[in-house]
Amino acid sequence: MEIDLNNLNVFIGANGAGKSNFISFFTLLNAIVNEQLSVFVPKNGFADSFLHYGRQHTDAIAARLEFCANGYQFTLEPTALNRFIFTEETLTYQREAEPYVKSLGVGHDESNLEKFYNSNNEIAKHVMPIIKSWQVYHFQDTSRTAKVKQIGSIHDHAYFRSDASNLAAFLYKLKLKHQMQYRAICMTIQKVAPFFGDFVLEPTLEDRSSIELKWREKNGEFPFTAHHLSDGTLGLICLATVLLQPEPPASIIIDEPELGLHPFAINILGGLIRSISKSNQIILSTQSVSLLDQFQANDVIVTEKINEVSIFNRLKEEDLEKWLEDYSLSELWEKNYLKGRPS
Repeated sequence: MEIDLNNLNVFIGANGAGKSNFISFFTLLNAIVNEQLSVFVPKNGFADSFLHYGRQHTDAIAARLEFCANGYQFTLEPTALNRFIFTEETLTYQREAEPYVKSLGVGHDESNLEKFYNSNNEIAKHVMPIIKSWQVYHFQDTSRTAKVKQIGSIHDHAYFRSDASNLAAFLYKLKLKHQMQYRAICMTIQKVAPFFGDFVLEPTLEDRSSIELKWREKNGEFPFTAHHLSDGTLGLICLATVLLQPEPPASIIIDEPELGLHPFAINILGGLIRSISKSNQIILSTQSVSLLDQFQANDVIVTEKINEVSIFNRLKEEDLEKWLEDYSLSELWEKNYLKGRPS
């Protein structure tokens, strides 16, 4: 598969077509660039679970990432211990004559990209910060044991974690140092949950280095905890924090952000996504017809599974111009004119 990603990329398609699998690639990539592959793979089912129908059917995972003239590519092959080793890892630069290719080694179990970055390799210095800044967010866990509902370190606020486990500490930092963004987050929540007043962010009495997410109702004083928030409201708080933070990642990647949200909240979410996509890249998958209607046809990539292969096709506005005079994108999707429906 070869795919060009724009600033806004909305993946739609049937369940099991490959949308979430594509997004999961960025989680794997995050483990690679942070030298966590040897930990990440065993925790997620070992190498065979990453390979299409296992190693009997697929012998390697290969990828090439291009950033204008600069590039990074790798090939991972499974070992007898059901882990991965790099059988190829290279940096590339496209020049007018023959492309420049720099091997980062063979046979290692963790990426050598950072080593070349630290040795001031110009391609690595361009590529690595971009990849490291990408963040995949998953907010589906809203159970009583979800990390976002637990007490955490008040000092864990360098960046907003992918599972929102440091939401309280991160909001605490915003309230102290980035009041404009903090107020924007609160106002966004109030649009969907008018009862919400403000967060109650302070160290716990038992341990001044710890903090728990608390909030109060409008005109109220009693502090509620995250356990008193509906799943949809808590999800919206996490999404608003991601999209309105002062320094968002270069690429924000979210799988089905609409889960648990009221249709009006989905409209608010769509507006936030469109706004931030003017300066940052957004990659998301959705099954929501309401969220789909927040975007233009050129933003949408239809995912289909044909002969056990995921096919990704970006819609073209000019191809749908006459249809869109009478129908919305969601109506065309429901009628299966866009494809991407179970068949």
